[in-house]
Amino acid sequence: GDFARLAAFAEGRGRDVLGLAQADLADFMVHLHQAGLSARSVARAVHSARGLYRFALREGMLAEDPMENLRAPRAYKALPRALSMAQVESLLEAPDVSTPLGVRDRAILEVLYAAGLRVSELTSLRPQDVDVDLGVLTCTGKGGKERLVPLGQQARQWLTRYAAEGRAPLVQLRPAPYLFLNRRGGRLSRVGLWGFVRRHAVTVGLLRLLTPHVLRHSFATHLLERGADLRAVQA
Repeated sequence: GDFARLAAFAEGRGRDVLGLAQADLADFMVHLHQAGLSARSVARAVHSARGLYRFALREGMLAEDPMENLRAPRAYKALPRALSMAQVESLLEAPDVSTPLGVRDRAILEVLYAAGLRVSELTSLRPQDVDVDLGVLTCTGKGGKERLVPLGQQARQWLTRYAAEGRAPLVQLRPAPYLFLNRRGGRLSRVGLWGFVRRHAVTVGLLRLLTPHVLRHSFATHLLERGADLRAVQA
């Protein structure tokens, strides 16, 4: 698996694995992190690439080792890959749901966590994309591909409450085609969304740990811990 990743990366650059330079391999490390691999998987892939280049050097297939001076990026090691269920619970319960914005925030956090959506997918949801009775939402992902995402009981409950009492006070005179609105009744931006998620994270002492990716990753991890099928999670 590790070698296949490196080979695919080299092919993407139009080179042979042994033709990759130090700069390419630095990019390869970044590429592994961006692909959402855990720190352990990244370390293993880097380790096996090092082994390959040392072997090639010993066998006289290379004049120098392109990874000799490459250090694995340390910053990633400190990041937790997933929050515990208790941490997620405390984050979900952070918004003050006695206000329309609090109800909105709670609904958004529930959907981010329960449906594992990307921030961009969430901000582009429209009211008609959600079917609370069926418990599914239709989201448009990368490249305009649509997919159906099942919603759990909690997410359905909070979406229903947001539709009933959270959204109307935010809708102002202008038309509001998006499901989740900012306080001025416009479309919620990525930055706006991330701003309030961070604020709630501060409230419950999770700021250092939280990124939207960590929330999505936590969702997948918790599903697996509860015995969901990995193929279903990936789908």
